[in-house]
Amino acid sequence: MDRKDLMQSLERFRKGLLQMGILIVVLGAAIFPFSKTLLWHLHLPLGQDLVALAIPEVFLGLLKLTLFASLFLAVPLLFYRIWKSFSPVFRGRGMESGYPVVLAAIFLFYLGAGFCYFVTLPFGIRFLLGYQSTQIQPMITVGKYITFCSIFVFAFGLTFELPLVLALLSYVNLVKSSFLTRNRRYAILLIAVVAAAVTPTPDVFNMTLMGGPLYVLFEIGVVLVKLIERKRMVSEALSGKGSMDP
Repeated sequence: MDRKDLMQSLERFRKGLLQMGILIVVLGAAIFPFSKTLLWHLHLPLGQDLVALAIPEVFLGLLKLTLFASLFLAVPLLFYRIWKSFSPVFRGRGMESGYPVVLAAIFLFYLGAGFCYFVTLPFGIRFLLGYQSTQIQPMITVGKYITFCSIFVFAFGLTFELPLVLALLSYVNLVKSSFLTRNRRYAILLIAVVAAAVTPTPDVFNMTLMGGPLYVLFEIGVVLVKLIERKRMVSEALSGKGSMDP
């Protein structure tokens, strides 16, 4: 991808941001009446009451939760707009249809978000609350709790896009399987760093809950890159054979 292609793709994505903004506003208007129900579900892993330190904090917290929920539901359109913006680059390299890419991106994001909500987040919260005592009782505010949970749910969703990102980079010849396999040890180190940064707790157990699936996703990405390279080699061999035929 040269600079001109990149700038054109970014310009196409910028034009699609208005559509994204309209969708988020419409979703927010539809979600806000149910924001208290959403907060109840988000509050379940905590197991203790939330507090508000200011009069408008509950209202502002519900607005924040509505915004995060709107973004969460708008992810399919976001991925579609990203693909529409950059698809000419990949079509020029033999990718005929982008719908499998968009569907895979949506699936991986919600898989990661669900894994975080149902597995990692409850363990992380229990670990952090395990440090309370009769002398130290945490007072968790509505706004900070919503931000804490939402950021980690989104972070897990995005990190689960790793195999798809590697496959797409391979299509534009920015990543090779030989490079990935040769630097696997550094990939493991980077995964450990990302797991430590993304998980809500610094203990080994919760880091493993993140790092383990992320490493599996990395290996899946390596396999996809090898398959793409093999397909490219076969295509080039067939095209070369065809050009030599009389």
